[in-house]
Amino acid sequence: MADPRDVLTGRLGRLALARSGVDRQAELRLDEPAVAAAWSNPDTRVLVVSEGRALVVDEVDSAAGESPEAPAARLVLLASLDAPDGDRYFLGRDERGVAYFAVPAETLPGRQDGDARPGSLREVGMLLSDRDAGLLTHAVALEYWHRSHLYCSRCGHRTQLAASGHVRRCAQCGTEHYPRTDPAVIMAVTDRQDRLLLGRQSAWDPHRFSVLAGFVEPGESLEGAVAREVHEEAGLTVTEVEYLGSQPWPFPCSLMLGFRAVVDDPERVRADGDELQEVRWFSRAELAAAIAAGEVVPSGRISIARSLIEHWFGADWVTPPGE
Repeated sequence: MADPRDVLTGRLGRLALARSGVDRQAELRLDEPAVAAAWSNPDTRVLVVSEGRALVVDEVDSAAGESPEAPAARLVLLASLDAPDGDRYFLGRDERGVAYFAVPAETLPGRQDGDARPGSLREVGMLLSDRDAGLLTHAVALEYWHRSHLYCSRCGHRTQLAASGHVRRCAQCGTEHYPRTDPAVIMAVTDRQDRLLLGRQSAWDPHRFSVLAGFVEPGESLEGAVAREVHEEAGLTVTEVEYLGSQPWPFPCSLMLGFRAVVDDPERVRADGDELQEVRWFSRAELAAAIAAGEVVPSGRISIARSLIEHWFGADWVTPPGE
């Protein structure tokens, strides 16, 4: 029987930050007695987050992030009795009925055993189990939103946490504010020879190349955003668009929507000089050789950009040196 978690995946497979082992149970967020009872349960576990970081313990005997079933790190989760004071974000329950909360703090709690270390989602997201990756992604996204949306955009008064951390409500005018999520399209652009287009931003390392991406504008479809971004950044005309999968990217609040885009005018390619400083077409053999020689460094394994490149490349993908 297929893993039920795979039902919710796209063609890119189970992306690192799209994994979860927890049912969010959104219907309970407004049930204050139920949430209070969950917090008081001795089995409940709490994740403390501070500016996008949490305490993790390295599992030195595990196969370092080779699969979700062999995590190389785990989150430090506290009993609610041991959690610091502060706001409480209800994250959901796992299949055993254990409830999970996140609590934001100015600093992470100390650990007397000395095994734990602070880790950001970028650093440890690939190393965590499905459950822990989902918990940390959810918590980091909420923590950033709460820190950056303390005041009502209508009247300017301070807002208060509501709905177990998933709403901020203004006591002055009653406006409810919901977590911000910015949709962004990210594309594996190919031509009729099935070459892949990669680009480099000026702020990146000279050898860092990735696929094209950009934010969706108001009133714009996802397909329209794909075509517009490819034309703006590389001067090409998209003729086909295929959706492949999505991944949250809470750095700070994006949802990355992955596509394959086909163009018929590859010879017209040019970098816009603003978003991208360089664009290059690669066959699979050319990209493999460039990666092996260190001339091209692809996006990190945690990103959907890397998954798009590997999906295009296929089973013979060559792991970059040093990974």
